[in-house]
Amino acid sequence: MDLKIPANYDGTYTVEDYYKTPDGVHMELINGVIFNMAPPNRAHQKISGEIFGIIHDYIKSKGGSCEIYAAPFGVQLFPDDDTTIVEPDISVICDKNKLTDRGCTGAPDWIIEIISPTTTSRDYIKKRTLYKKAGVRYYWIVDYSSDAVTVLDYSKDSSDSYSFEDTVPSGLYEDLEIDFKKIKETLT
Repeated sequence: MDLKIPANYDGTYTVEDYYKTPDGVHMELINGVIFNMAPPNRAHQKISGEIFGIIHDYIKSKGGSCEIYAAPFGVQLFPDDDTTIVEPDISVICDKNKLTDRGCTGAPDWIIEIISPTTTSRDYIKKRTLYKKAGVRYYWIVDYSSDAVTVLDYSKDSSDSYSFEDTVPSGLYEDLEIDFKKIKETLT
């Protein structure tokens, strides 16, 4: 892949290289390696938009201080590591000191990834490890093709499995639940 960005002398890319990519290039940088990301399909975007809207409306209705962002939104998980920056589908950040003009530096409180065929192993394995290590409190993996919602609560080191027939408690907010059956109905 030729993005016309310089590599460091050792062949790894950095966060600065990431920010030099041309507009419209959707990618992530993990441990100095660039991962291209294909445009998401309609179901992915619908699910992402529905979840984003529910969380956004909840935070706004409660006058909450957390902020929600949708991809593409750069998250440099480790402030001292300039070789990793990811673009979660949805990020909820409660510590505004982590927000910069470029995105987020540090771990969001809640990350939601909607699985795409090209990101499956990265979301289930690579990012799962990164997010836990970085200090993300809640990580959701939403996999429509497998009818699965995996909820990882890193603050309790627990994992729960749901389907698109379930209402899932957010974890971050006691009175926020997301009804995946209703989201599934919007896809038809």
